[in-house]
This record gives sequence, C-alpha cells and structure tokens, in this order.
Amino acid sequence: MLAVLKAAFGSLDKVRRVVKVQGFVNAAPSFEEHHKVLDGCFSDLMFDVFGERGSHARSVFGAVSVRDNLPIIVDSILVVES
Repeated sequence: MLAVLKAAFGSLDKVRRVVKVQGFVNAAPSFEEHHKVLDGCFSDLMFDVFGERGSHARSVFGAVSVRDNLPIIVDSILVVES
C-alpha cells in the first residue's frame, strides 16, 4: 500500500491527510470482526506512518464474495499536496 502511494505521489510527505477509508472484507457470513481486519491492514498503518494526519473516518463491510477472491478491498480518500 505504501509503495503504491509513494509511486503515485513521488513521496509520502505529500500526503497531508487520510480523510476516509472504506473496506470490504471477504468473509464467511458468521464472521463479525471485520473492523479488526481493517485495523490491521490499513487504519493502524496509516496512523503509524502519518501520525495525526493518518486519523480518518471509516466504514467496513463483510462480503461473501470479493473480486478475484481477494481477502480485502480498501478504498480511501486522501488529501495530497500538488
């Protein structure tokens, strides 16, 4: 994830704020801890890397089918310096 951001923006220093994150977790219908999956793969990382700039609003959903059988899909909105 960080490599993708760095490649897209040239530097992680250009990220001014992580605004919102939405995750879709590929899970069995009985699984109820989707929020922990998003914490571990994205939210905690954004806070560790960007500090307060990494705090964000978020939503997470369970899905019984995700394209290419991926474990999670994350969509995010960031404010980036031009």
